[in-house]
Amino acid sequence: MKFQGSHKRSRITRAFACLVIAITFGNTAAFVASLQAATPASREPQQPNIVLIMVDDMGWSDIGCYGSEIHTPNIDRLASEGMLFTQFYNNAKCTTTRASLLTGLYPRNGGRGQHELITKNMLTLGEAMRHAGYATGMSGKWHNGSKAGTRPCDRGFDESYGLWDGCCNFFNPKIPDPAFKGGRVRPFGHNDKALELEDFPDDYYTTDAFTDHAIETIKSHATSGKPFFHYLPYTAPHYPLHAKPADIAKYKGRYAAGWEVLRQERLARQRELGLIDDGWLVVDRDDLAKPWNEAKTIDDDWQQLRMEVYAAMIDSVDQNIGRLLAALDDAGVADNTLILFLADNGGCAETPGGNDPQQIPGPKDFYSHVGPGWATASNTPWRRYKQYCHEGGIATPLLARWPAVIKAGTRSLEVGHIIDFLPTFLEMADADYPRQHPAFDQQTLPLDGRSLLPVFMGEQREAHDELYWHWASNRAVRQGDWKLVWDKHAKTWELYDLSEDRTEAHDLSAEHPSLVSSLTEKWEAWAVATGVTKKK
Repeated sequence: MKFQGSHKRSRITRAFACLVIAITFGNTAAFVASLQAATPASREPQQPNIVLIMVDDMGWSDIGCYGSEIHTPNIDRLASEGMLFTQFYNNAKCTTTRASLLTGLYPRNGGRGQHELITKNMLTLGEAMRHAGYATGMSGKWHNGSKAGTRPCDRGFDESYGLWDGCCNFFNPKIPDPAFKGGRVRPFGHNDKALELEDFPDDYYTTDAFTDHAIETIKSHATSGKPFFHYLPYTAPHYPLHAKPADIAKYKGRYAAGWEVLRQERLARQRELGLIDDGWLVVDRDDLAKPWNEAKTIDDDWQQLRMEVYAAMIDSVDQNIGRLLAALDDAGVADNTLILFLADNGGCAETPGGNDPQQIPGPKDFYSHVGPGWATASNTPWRRYKQYCHEGGIATPLLARWPAVIKAGTRSLEVGHIIDFLPTFLEMADADYPRQHPAFDQQTLPLDGRSLLPVFMGEQREAHDELYWHWASNRAVRQGDWKLVWDKHAKTWELYDLSEDRTEAHDLSAEHPSLVSSLTEKWEAWAVATGVTKKK
């Protein structure tokens, strides 16, 4: 289905009916009046604008509409005024998720080497939407190359600002990152210019700065006469844990009961919201997380402060999304703008530098993280975390608001994946996917994704035959409701029926050996095709 084409056909049909009536009754004036009544606007429907917002290392339950206590009214508004997805997936890791989201393809080369993940036989969303006649912008974390030829300005974005590499100090990106190969500074740029220390004032905060640039760019593009596409990948709430004191103060003492209690609180809300089945078995905490009563003996106040700052970082994102929504309203483009909100992977259990209470969460002078305990609450009700291919690593919230098309307050059970975005946006723009890259003398790889436009319009779409994942030695394949997953700790395939057990509590591999064998063969063939493993 072509979005604009369907509207054109309906207008032609109405106009033809009016013409028949006019000829029959010999009344040209009636024909003109009827044609005007049948045509709600004096011009063809405009191509919709698109704003794609992604947060970094946020768990499935960390926003209000998915069960959180964190104050997220603006993000929740996207759900109440749009569509909430319950079965949407990312790639479990920063770089591979960004590569797939930007290209509509599974990662190649096994996800190795950020500079090599987007090659010249792939189109980025910037290039694809520019090809469709859009003005394109990006504000935030790129993480798919910092060398000339691999930066956002080199790959289709007319205007870009942000971090070319991984994460950074939120208050001053020029402070060396101790988690980055000996403490080097992460590259940060505006278009093709690398930014220097003096470019970051004393009141700087990345979440605010990314939103400032996004609003400025969107306002400019909204008056350009072109539709616009803007990509806004925040670094929050990725470590280091940095937040403003006023935001942290909102959550003082809120997490004194610990992560097992928080997981149960969120689980209860998710059941009330109808997000999960009451019959699913949910473990108290992931087995990689210590019991709260044991962990808090390190330093109770420090353990609580980690989650207080993490919550404040998400709260800040929500405040900035409120600013963005207001800017779209002010520009008069909100009704015909699709906004998508998602996370790049599940909550993060990584602990760079270890658990050190001397690293105080909040100020720019320290480098801290939430660790596996709070991450197990973030990922309620799932197992595992970022990097893993269990649901805790790959399941993402997805909210879609497009007032002109999406019915408010709807919910989708559609199984979808970030590879679906590029074909969706091209269909919305009524544009083709070029077989030859517009900028390079390269034949483009066929897309792996499928358009979500029918879902947005309240219709059915053709489902994926299978979906695949890989990061490091973790891996998975989903076929219908069956999911086969490999955990690097267990070092064996596990099989789950997600229709009955999406929390992956009951391994059925011993009961269905032929299905395990079949899905293993499919995963191995996919792994060879995408370069995870080499051809024999």
